Amino acid sequence: MTQQQGQIPGCLKLGEDLELDVRAYQLRRARRVLKLEPTPMELLLFLVERRGELVTRDQIVERLWGKDVFLDTDNSINGAIRKIRRVLKDDPERPRFVETVSGKGYRFIAPVGEPRTTGQDRTPDFAHPPVAAPGSTRPRPRKLLAVVAAAVALLAAATLAYFYLHRQSQLTDKDTIVLADFANTTSDPVFDNTLRQGLTVQLEQSPFLSLISDDRIQQVLKLMAQPADARLTPQISREICERTASAAVLDGSIASLGSQYVLTLRAKDCRSGDVLDEEQVQAARKEDVLNALSQIARRFRTRVGESLSTIKSHDRPLAEATTPSLQALKAYSEGWQVSFSSGSAASVPFFTRAIAIDPN
Repeated sequence: MTQQQGQIPGCLKLGEDLELDVRAYQLRRARRVLKLEPTPMELLLFLVERRGELVTRDQIVERLWGKDVFLDTDNSINGAIRKIRRVLKDDPERPRFVETVSGKGYRFIAPVGEPRTTGQDRTPDFAHPPVAAPGSTRPRPRKLLAVVAAAVALLAAATLAYFYLHRQSQLTDKDTIVLADFANTTSDPVFDNTLRQGLTVQLEQSPFLSLISDDRIQQVLKLMAQPADARLTPQISREICERTASAAVLDGSIASLGSQYVLTLRAKDCRSGDVLDEEQVQAARKEDVLNALSQIARRFRTRVGESLSTIKSHDRPLAEATTPSLQALKAYSEGWQVSFSSGSAASVPFFTRAIAIDPN
């Protein structure tokens, strides 16, 4: 039975083979959960709620972000629509689900109804077992309880297996990441800017991950009325993440632990604030910090979904990819920072110093 327009029950059938489970916040095909990020999912829910109607871009902005928003909403909407179409396997030239109304907005055109429930899909009513037919043998209560317990245990095991198998697939090769500055609580200024630059070099080797470029960050900082050399705190980085329709913010920290150093790296969904991954490694000496940074970058790439084969073939240690010298990397990082705030000429002394420390 097709639902009335504007109503969204717990689960809807979209077209022939898709189910939209509102309560579970999932889109499924043949009972397999399809990956869809929060913004595209919210937009899909809005389009389905207003199915058959033209939904304007202004209505989408107000629904998803509110009226007083300072986002690049056109790119955000376009990106969300592309992700929706990709997961629905919808051709924009011959749409079956989302129709573009040129210059206006979008319309959800697929038939929407309740999924049919088969005998296999029904949940057994253990509280009221069926009455046995005459001459048949009624199941014994103990046997029935054992069946129920086994079913519960199987469900729990399946749930744990699901989360174990999916915990590493947090990002896709279509997502972009905003890299924040490292918080340095060691009181040693050699780590300022240096660790972010080193991590950038490590992650840019990956064919799977995509970082928002520093040039793009500078453009967004200008729109945010922030100075060009503004520190990329987690808060500012999250706003940049939202404005660029990126998937996650990656921020790190370094702290002293006696004579050792502890590096922490945390990835958060920039819309929900949920932690996607968190890694921590220790370095026995200051000279080992760059190696620890390479190690933590490798762990992060593994945990968020990159294949082991691409990591193995695109993972030069930081000491080889740039320099084994913290001081040289520090001067190089400062050179880039100064170039953004004061121009390329002002950065020359810093790059000259980096070369003097490490000619290679």
